Amino acid sequence: MATQYRKISSQIGSEQRREKVRNTKGADGKPVVNGIDFLEVSKNQTILSVHFIHNLPGEDDAVLPQPKNFLSKENVVIQGGALLQSLFVESVTSFGNILTVKVSDTGDIGRAGIFGASTYIFRLVNSEVRSQPPDGFDPQLSLIEFSFQVDEGSEFDCKSDSDLPEEKPPTPPVIDYLAKDYASFRQLMLDRLTITMPDWRSRNPSDIGVMLVELLADAGDRLSYYQDAVATEAYLGTARQRVSIRRHARLLDYPMHDGCNARTWVTLQVNDKGDTKKLLGASENRRGTRFFTLADGRPLQEGETLLQRGVQVFEAMHDITLYKAHNAIRFYTWGNDEDLLAYCLPQGATQATLEDRNSTVRGSLKVGDVLIFEEVKGPNTGNPSDANPRHRHAVRLTDVRGYEDPLLKQDVVEIQWAQEDALPFTLWICTIVDDKLKANVSVARGNVVLVDCGCTVEELLSEVPLQDRYRPRLQQGPLTQQGYVRLNVGELYKKRLAPLPQGRQYTFDPTSPASQAFSWDMGNVQPQIWLQQQDDSGAYWYPQRDLLNSDRFAREFVVETEDDGRAYLRFGDSVLGKRPEAGTQFKATYRIGSGSLGNVGAEAIATIQPDLQNLIIKVRNPLPAKGGVDPEPIEQVQLYAPQAFRTQKRAVTESDYAAIAQLFPGVRKAVATRRWTGSWYTIFITVDREGGLPVDDEFKEKLSTFLERFRLAGVDMKIEAPIFIPLDIALTVNVATDYFRSDIKEELLTILGNKVLIDGKLGFFHPDNFTFGQPVYLSQIIASAMQVTGVTAVEVKRFQRLGQPPCNELQTGQISFERLEIAVLDNDPNAPRNGKIFLEMKGGV
Repeated sequence: MATQYRKISSQIGSEQRREKVRNTKGADGKPVVNGIDFLEVSKNQTILSVHFIHNLPGEDDAVLPQPKNFLSKENVVIQGGALLQSLFVESVTSFGNILTVKVSDTGDIGRAGIFGASTYIFRLVNSEVRSQPPDGFDPQLSLIEFSFQVDEGSEFDCKSDSDLPEEKPPTPPVIDYLAKDYASFRQLMLDRLTITMPDWRSRNPSDIGVMLVELLADAGDRLSYYQDAVATEAYLGTARQRVSIRRHARLLDYPMHDGCNARTWVTLQVNDKGDTKKLLGASENRRGTRFFTLADGRPLQEGETLLQRGVQVFEAMHDITLYKAHNAIRFYTWGNDEDLLAYCLPQGATQATLEDRNSTVRGSLKVGDVLIFEEVKGPNTGNPSDANPRHRHAVRLTDVRGYEDPLLKQDVVEIQWAQEDALPFTLWICTIVDDKLKANVSVARGNVVLVDCGCTVEELLSEVPLQDRYRPRLQQGPLTQQGYVRLNVGELYKKRLAPLPQGRQYTFDPTSPASQAFSWDMGNVQPQIWLQQQDDSGAYWYPQRDLLNSDRFAREFVVETEDDGRAYLRFGDSVLGKRPEAGTQFKATYRIGSGSLGNVGAEAIATIQPDLQNLIIKVRNPLPAKGGVDPEPIEQVQLYAPQAFRTQKRAVTESDYAAIAQLFPGVRKAVATRRWTGSWYTIFITVDREGGLPVDDEFKEKLSTFLERFRLAGVDMKIEAPIFIPLDIALTVNVATDYFRSDIKEELLTILGNKVLIDGKLGFFHPDNFTFGQPVYLSQIIASAMQVTGVTAVEVKRFQRLGQPPCNELQTGQISFERLEIAVLDNDPNAPRNGKIFLEMKGGV
């Protein structure tokens, strides 16, 4: 089997040259020049068959058919190899386009030190001029490389990959990859052009080349900034824009808030014209009645508004009917003022009696109304300037009953309010100063309306484009953010104060205590804006915190606020939220004004909107506004958001149920117990309420509703009261000789009782001093008794559970309790089963 070689010397010849020699014809249609096509080495490695492109001289259709041009061995030169560099040609014969050459040797094959086959070059030369090829042969195709090695088969293609040597790649230019701005890009391109175009040296700004360089540098600067901005906003730790931070935080289930507006109670004093008039609160088709803080007194300049002057605008959150009789309602003292006796409402009071002169109060005051109790005179002087401004408190009435005092024949109104609104201080009604009566020290203010900071405005937004993304910007700001009331089951409170289109939600519960009107979770704060389509449908669109739970038909949008207060609206894509149709135009109704600027002080709100001023004598806010919060700082979100997933929102173990139950208002301590109840597990939650309040059915229902969203599926819950263990204690007290035994005994019973002391401290057996499983130590009882001045010694006679035999409690100095038991000692003669304490007094007077 012969081996073919087609590789031409790397310096000359190519496949393209062969094709040109093969296809080039003269005028007579015959080839113009001949050349070597390929070479074959015979199996015995001494005969070379050289194939030419055309027939050799002497054959038909040869380039030079004359016999004198026949090729001989003088026209063949074979050179190369490592050891044997020149070979002798024994004979040459030709037939057709094949030249058969017999050589005397096989080259370097088989010689010592040669393990492969050396490369030789077969060359055709002129017999007279050895450096030139014979006449009629192409100089590029007159030689060929070959080897005497006969391949038995090769795994590689015998065809050369390239006819020309691979050029060495040029040295890459020196490029400053740190170039990121206009100046560095410009200098980089000028430096490069200095190398590639050395003759161009102009740096004149008017030169077109410089102009093009600066144009490209500007484009590179903008592109570089865009790349940096995208890379920066892609991560929570490096993002700078508020919108980016909010979206990253949402993926971590952390609700970033944009602040919240403030709210307060406003009381109005009306004249005869304002009696029984109704003030309108906010609804979807109207704004609430406006109230304004005090201005600085300077006249408004042309084009200047109250908002620009710094006046804060508040709007009523609900409707209210005004009554002249509610301007100032007196408390009823049951004749104490006539008897020159002081009268007060004690701290913690939840009921009072009001005068009802001419029976004008009982018919207008109703359950759900809010009253503000206000001290209007100094209790010690009777002077209005000495009134304590901190002695003002708002309560929401839970019961209103009118009747007549059968003794004094005076109409009165008995009112009650919730425990959550209990008086935090003692409110004096009448006092005696220098044997003179100081009556009406405090009064109840009616006509109270809840207002919050924010001014309602309207704006027509641009039309929805055909293809581009619709993201309109509100022209005014900052957008008001309002806290929403969330029910125990987790749903936002949706009670409407007027018939409204579907979807509108309100921000307070008019049935809850007055104190809860200022309580909300910042995660429930929502922007005060809604949109209405300006077409025949008049459809409303409502804001959401995000569109992840919105279906493709939901007319909802998201408000995205920047640090400077600019607000943009983002709509859905017809997958998550409906995409508004092209050409649609919206009217935006929203409120502006939010944050801590709305936390104005008491008496700051002084005026009402002009069209109602003829009905009002006085407008004031006895209590300061509160609840205004500035937008959450970006740095705080970057700190807290990565830890948001650690917030537990489910109850699985017993400790989970107990911990979540303790989050409910009024729960001091809770213990959960899992029990198998026949078909499934039931979690029994034993609750210790603050102040020792009973775990009644109403409380159980509220707590169960609160825990429902945390409950594990397939597990029941049951709320239980603690197991109260009454105590039986007997002490013998030695009194100093110059002290009255009765005084010491009274003070000891007070200190060891279950009430709140005058100085605000708790009695030893106050319910908030003991909880589940907490032991009672005898040493602490003795120490409390010895603190009373006049007590010289205390001896313990009895220290045990009531109604049970002693179990070495005196010897151990403590009474222990199980995990669901709580110690109780009320020392109430009407309820002896709640524990008792006996004091035997010795000595003294």
